[in-house]
Amino acid sequence: MSSDFEGYEQDYAVLSADVTGKVARIPKLQGDEKKQMVATVEKQLEEARELLEQMDLEVREIPVQSRGMYSNRMRSYKQEMSKLEADFKRSRIAYSDEVRNELLGDDGNSSENQRAHLLDNTERLERSSRRLEAGYQIAVETEQIGQDILENLNHDREKIQRARERLRETDTNLGKSSRILTGMLRRIIQNRILVVILAIVIIFTIVLAVFFSFRSH
Repeated sequence: MSSDFEGYEQDYAVLSADVTGKVARIPKLQGDEKKQMVATVEKQLEEARELLEQMDLEVREIPVQSRGMYSNRMRSYKQEMSKLEADFKRSRIAYSDEVRNELLGDDGNSSENQRAHLLDNTERLERSSRRLEAGYQIAVETEQIGQDILENLNHDREKIQRARERLRETDTNLGKSSRILTGMLRRIIQNRILVVILAIVIIFTIVLAVFFSFRSH
């Protein structure tokens, strides 16, 4: 499973490096060339998000005791992804100094203020998005912990049930043993009574024999 994660990880590293280079070039492009580059980066960012989702699924399959290192790496990649998306948004509305001067002329200062205001709003949205992502990650981790606790409780319940079954079997065996011992004790007592009766009969017979022997003399 970790090999799958590392494969996704390598693909993401190559893709993010390519996106970073293209994002830096966007402000210097114009017209159709810029639109084509923006469309390409959007597609690559979508691929990067899908890779992160696959990596996240792989991490969830890792046992809890070994998951910490991979979870830290995932947080780092998600932060990097958020930065890439923010840089991409800025690059789409940014111009190189030469193009900005040609398009804006004397109105450059006013448009610069508007652009700064737009970037500020974009950064606020990004911060809100990161907070939502952090909250979602906490919820996912909490859900996983809850599932682990439920699994442990289920294992404990099964152990208790097996212990109860063994106890019932033990009680049944003890009951059988008790009945067997009671029967054996009853037979022993009966045998002793028979031995006593037989001894009395023998003694009585001997006494009678002695009595009649003396009487005949």
